[in-house]
Amino acid sequence: MSTPSLDSSPIRRLTLRDLTACADLSEDRGWPREEHKWGLLLAAGKGYGIDDPGGGLVTACIITEYGPQRQPAFAAIGMVLVARRHARRGVGRRLTRHVVAAMGTTPLTLHATPSGRPLYEEFGFKVTGRAEMLRGRLLPPATRQAVATRAATAGDLPAILRLDEEVFGADRTHIVTRLPAFADQLRVAEESGQLIGYAAAWPNMETHVVGPLIARDTATAQALLASLAEHTDRPLRTDIDVWHEELLGWAKDHGLSSVAFNDVMTYGVTELPGDRSRRFAPVTVAAG
Repeated sequence: MSTPSLDSSPIRRLTLRDLTACADLSEDRGWPREEHKWGLLLAAGKGYGIDDPGGGLVTACIITEYGPQRQPAFAAIGMVLVARRHARRGVGRRLTRHVVAAMGTTPLTLHATPSGRPLYEEFGFKVTGRAEMLRGRLLPPATRQAVATRAATAGDLPAILRLDEEVFGADRTHIVTRLPAFADQLRVAEESGQLIGYAAAWPNMETHVVGPLIARDTATAQALLASLAEHTDRPLRTDIDVWHEELLGWAKDHGLSSVAFNDVMTYGVTELPGDRSRRFAPVTVAAG
């Protein structure tokens, strides 16, 4: 029996029923399975993939849209993976071409690894920023944080949504409203009763990933990071925009180490919307 060509195998939408297959694909490429993260992305975004005739997936990716449903302000591409046995056969290029075409005029963004960047440059993506991944156990600051933080409550959600849209530059209610169930911690920073920042820490294998991290300034971001570290016994991992040199320096001075860099790339826009000065870390690089 002949094996169907991957060039003619249909690209289909993925659903939560594909979660295990997506996690298997991650593991096949030497990534952590990250089933918890895959679950969020498949629920809040649009998954695309090609089935392997032998079982599982040949390739997969996730598109996460932001803003109005009918005409998104922009969308993020993430989790672009090709099974090891099908690598270097143009499958990833075919899937990327498909999703870029499917998004039409919607501006796109993604975080690219050094090995993935050349592929996206072929499609016209441009490097517009950079993020540094940090990992480790954050040491308690020597002095008490000047910014007050506390655990978020259900009553904080409207204010969190307003702040998030203002800073992010687009509505992402479909992500933020999932954070209370997705994250182990959701904390806010306040001043005079006004919300000036918020951050989440969600479980990913043996770490807690800090993201999103939205804060009025570096001092607020430091206080949120420190408060999240205080309430977990796991190492932290986060991806900080390199524009925030002061926070990166502080985090490294307090025990976190640099792990990797990713290029932030955009297509159809020269820069992302929102307020970069208050946008410190994404929920996950896979969702922009």
